Amino acid sequence: MALTALLIIAWSSTDVSDPDTWWHLKTGEYIVQHHTLPVPDPFSYTTYMGKAAYQGEEATRYFNLTHEWLAQIGMYLVYAAGGFTAMVLVRSLLIALFCGVMGMAVHHRTQSFALSVAAALGAASVACQFRADRPYLLTYLFLGITVALVDRRRWMWALPPLFLIWANCHGGFFVGWLALFAFCAESVLRRKFDRQLWIVTAACLLASGLNPNWFKVIPVMISYRNSIMQSTLWEWQYPNPWPPSPYSTLLVLALAVMVWRWRETRPVDWLLLVGYGILASMAVRNIILAALVGPLIIATYVPWRKAPRAGVEFAAAALLLAGTVGAIAMGRAFQFRAANWRYSAGAADFILAHHITGPMFNTYEYGGYLIWRLWPQERVFIDGRALNEQVYLDYQRIAFNAEAANGKSGEELLKEYGIEVILMDGFEFTSGAPYLLPAALSDPKQTEWKLVYQDAQAVIYMRHPPADIPVLNSFDALAAMETQCTTYIANDPGHPRCALGLEQLFAKIGDGVRARRWAAIYRDHPE
Repeated sequence: MALTALLIIAWSSTDVSDPDTWWHLKTGEYIVQHHTLPVPDPFSYTTYMGKAAYQGEEATRYFNLTHEWLAQIGMYLVYAAGGFTAMVLVRSLLIALFCGVMGMAVHHRTQSFALSVAAALGAASVACQFRADRPYLLTYLFLGITVALVDRRRWMWALPPLFLIWANCHGGFFVGWLALFAFCAESVLRRKFDRQLWIVTAACLLASGLNPNWFKVIPVMISYRNSIMQSTLWEWQYPNPWPPSPYSTLLVLALAVMVWRWRETRPVDWLLLVGYGILASMAVRNIILAALVGPLIIATYVPWRKAPRAGVEFAAAALLLAGTVGAIAMGRAFQFRAANWRYSAGAADFILAHHITGPMFNTYEYGGYLIWRLWPQERVFIDGRALNEQVYLDYQRIAFNAEAANGKSGEELLKEYGIEVILMDGFEFTSGAPYLLPAALSDPKQTEWKLVYQDAQAVIYMRHPPADIPVLNSFDALAAMETQCTTYIANDPGHPRCALGLEQLFAKIGDGVRARRWAAIYRDHPE
């Protein structure tokens, strides 16, 4: 069991790299220092510009600003106490605890130590994909605890205070309602009324309403589906069930076992599988729900209950130890640091050193980091909190240098927003699409914008640079994009799409030599 826990911690202890981590940290710091929620938004100057793009956008904006306040305080205090080392440790322990809780639930049902360890590892195969320093880790842990306690009918008195904390840490607390409703429905279907269960469920519902948004979480989730901005974010896309992945494999195996052993199945397991299976299939960020229902159901109904022989146990222990050693050897474990290669640390230093305060345009992915580094000296144009639909659409037109065929051009929007500083990287790295604004500004024919900074993460343009800031050659922006892609592939060789984007960009501007070189790099790094 110790080796299993160590392996899960090793798998989940990668460096701090999620772009949302930074604005969570800054929000926690703001709440601690100002003793108030961050409303109105202090970090972006575009949050309240324009009109609402869809019904409910204002409520969604307030929800996004407030629903994680308690977790954000916790994140900041962890960072203040122990820096990135403490953050990585806490994140890894949360994931390991979630997997351990699922193993404990399986042990209660089966009394099999081997199956409980296997269930914990099965949960880890999906859960370790969520090794990001974000409040949603608490939702997964609290959901596992809810299922485990209600399934055992023990310590259920702890659930109402748990839901009170949960509802102020993350808006995902409503998935706990589904678990409680499933167990209540089973009591009705089996005609075994459980008074304590129903009282606890009612108390949990009431307790979870004591948060800054009361019970508005469901309307907000529906509004997310009406949002172009939310629907285009990777984490809200439908997960691809093929080729097989740990999440899809667990769900399919769980369904197969339920059908095979249907005479012995419990109604609650059907309800949990259908409910969480549907949610897991609706968004990439929900696939961890398969880590909850899959191992629990498979281990419950698989007919094998024999204890493994001693030789098998020693072999399993050796494999667990080898997995941990392998993760360490590949440099993917116990990375107690921030992934600085991903973010514009040098560009932020430049802004701070030169006391630049003009209205800034930045890329979506860098917004959170720039909030962390630059506020209150500088506020961002956009960031991962997804607060303004119209601003996001304008951001796309600016970043990709859209022409004025339908609506305002990117150049017109820069003037309309009064932008004086542009700080951005060269790619949307998930898709590999190059941002065309740096390429367009590298044209020597344009004289309005001056390149003043470039490195392996970002470029900075200024409309009116001060006399003490030297102006660089505009062609350096294209070289900076190549350096950025090279750096990204060197650190994350499994995601080389920026090379494909550069091939297409250089082919478009007629530089065949560079286009062919980047095509070759893309072929040499399979995704």
